[in-house]
Amino acid sequence: MDTPEWVRDAVFYQIFPDRYAPSTRVAKAGNLEAWDSLPTDRGYKGGDLFGIVEHLDHVEALGATALYLTPVFQAASNHRYNTHDYYRVDPMLGGNPALRELLDACHARGIKVILDGVFNHSGRGFFQFNDLLENGRQSPYGDWFRIRSWPLNAYSPDRQIGYEAWWGLPTLPKFNTRTAAVREFLWGVATHWLEFGIDGWRLDVPNEIDDDDFWREFRRRCRAVNPRCYLVGEIWGDATRWLQGDQFDAVTNYEFARAVIGFAGAGSLNHKEIAKCGYDRIEPLTAESFAAVMARLNAKYPPESTAVQLNFIASHDTPRALTVMGGDETAVRLALLYQMTYTGAPCVFYGEETGMEGGHDPLNRAGMPWQTKERWNLPLLEYTKRLISLRKRAPALRRGNYRELCAREGLYAFAREVEEQRFTVALNAGQKPARLELPGSVESSSQAEVRELLHGLTSLAGDLVFDIPARSGALFEQSVRDPS
Repeated sequence: MDTPEWVRDAVFYQIFPDRYAPSTRVAKAGNLEAWDSLPTDRGYKGGDLFGIVEHLDHVEALGATALYLTPVFQAASNHRYNTHDYYRVDPMLGGNPALRELLDACHARGIKVILDGVFNHSGRGFFQFNDLLENGRQSPYGDWFRIRSWPLNAYSPDRQIGYEAWWGLPTLPKFNTRTAAVREFLWGVATHWLEFGIDGWRLDVPNEIDDDDFWREFRRRCRAVNPRCYLVGEIWGDATRWLQGDQFDAVTNYEFARAVIGFAGAGSLNHKEIAKCGYDRIEPLTAESFAAVMARLNAKYPPESTAVQLNFIASHDTPRALTVMGGDETAVRLALLYQMTYTGAPCVFYGEETGMEGGHDPLNRAGMPWQTKERWNLPLLEYTKRLISLRKRAPALRRGNYRELCAREGLYAFAREVEEQRFTVALNAGQKPARLELPGSVESSSQAEVRELLHGLTSLAGDLVFDIPARSGALFEQSVRDPS
């Protein structure tokens, strides 16, 4: 299985372009929501791609080495999942020149960029669908979509729409990917933007294009343009079908998110908000049950795929992490510690590093609070930066073998090891201190050096025995030298 090497070392930062940063270089519409007002389903705030360029110092200071942007192509919505023109970056975002500048600026800093590819459905304003609305049965594009009855009805809610649409939403007509012209069109979009310079695709609801041959050819054509491009599918459940080496490299790892949130936030989960999103339900996990879930997940996919999974604890499709975990910052910190020391590519949703809160869509898509930095949670920001810095410095945390050490009474500990570098990570999600005793082979080595890298260690007794405070995590580096 061939997955891109660069992803093993990547830390992603996810941006929702309309909500990240506005630039004066893009003329603004007159009817925009106030930047700091509550976000709404239909309102725009006016963020653009030049605004992202102007804030790359923040991205770089955080330590991110890759951006994942939700859709940027022209569409009639703030989220742009209802594409009108797949070959035109939305003028409200600065158009194609803005994407060109963003790619060049990111690549100059060593930052990769992947875009959101919405290939299951288009928007009502997509030209071929608009032709159908205008010309009905005489349209040459009748086989581009899944027509059920004539005439089509895209705007009257009291009548049947007459065509298949994503979740029945008339704004999102579903492509008929059995049609050769549609397949060629979508593959052409994918390769065009790779030739333009993007580094990969995050693929929206790819399971709804229930056609392995479509995705096999998609991968073949993308890799012919860029052999190192990253192809990650949005799959909420088991992804075995798509991770056999012939379709996707990885998936948006919701199984990981469920597990780490269920363990770190077991006592404070906001079940009401969780039920509103694709999670539906997250079960609270003990250390023992968390260990069982992670053991299954670690063994589930080929190791080459596990090494490049896109791991997050919040995204544009879920409530914010602090909200999901009931306002418990200790839970967020535990989840971050695990995310940044686990196998795969961690992904931070914009604003999480500042302590942003927000319920399910649209409340999780507020404007990045650039104008109110005094309200930022600076300790959380520094904690996130430090974790990312440690991950980037230590090969073991990015590429090392993963080995569980213990799981009991709220304490879960594991090791990441490569060559002579070993890290031990301990998460005490319990309400009382827990003692961690490292393996005997390490305890008996007189050459072992142990260095605390994060707060949380209160005592050291004997050979590598540690007391971890309640609701706390700790990270230790053990460098074992050859006695000779």
